[in-house]
Amino acid sequence: MRRALIAAVLAGATGAAWAQSVALSGVSGSKALLVIDGGAPRFVAAGQTHQGVRVVSVQGENAVVEFDGQRHTLRVGDAPVSHGRVATAEAASARVVLTADARGHFMPQGQINGRAVQFLVDTGASQVVIGEAEARRLGLAFEKGQKVQVGTANGNVVGHQLQLDSVRVGDAQIYGVAAIVLPQPMPFVLLGNSFLTRFQMQRTNDQLTLERRY
Repeated sequence: MRRALIAAVLAGATGAAWAQSVALSGVSGSKALLVIDGGAPRFVAAGQTHQGVRVVSVQGENAVVEFDGQRHTLRVGDAPVSHGRVATAEAASARVVLTADARGHFMPQGQINGRAVQFLVDTGASQVVIGEAEARRLGLAFEKGQKVQVGTANGNVVGHQLQLDSVRVGDAQIYGVAAIVLPQPMPFVLLGNSFLTRFQMQRTNDQLTLERRY
């Protein structure tokens, strides 16, 4: 099945990691203790880069970082910064309930960069996956993205990695979502873990609840 074959190999696709949210947990001299995408805290020295986040300077309880081409000033204990937007309590409470179709698939309507798309929830896909034809319809300049090798049942193919401005399902919208565009035609967009890991997921019978984590 095309969906399963594509999803199974995405975890092995090579390419740069994209930070979605960054918070400052602490400082030590010229090092900033960063929490990137809700992961484990890591010290990053001024001038160094980790997961696409470059620490420009550290002073007192503040650190200036740069990611996605933008600079942000972080303060210890403040809410995470996500591509120019500060997470709020209201945004963090977003909750979406999806209902499975007759085949047991969750196929919500949604939006990419404000344009309507048909999603298929796929926890086996490391990122959002878009077919080339759909990417062109959405106006994505994917050719400018980093090339990545993706293995399929028919051999390796060259995809393009990029970052979507926004992905929306129901009332939940995530900014700066990593995606891969593949040359194969696809009848839907795989909603992978670059979006799903921002939520606590719980399935009950034919319903899947996504509760915003951060």
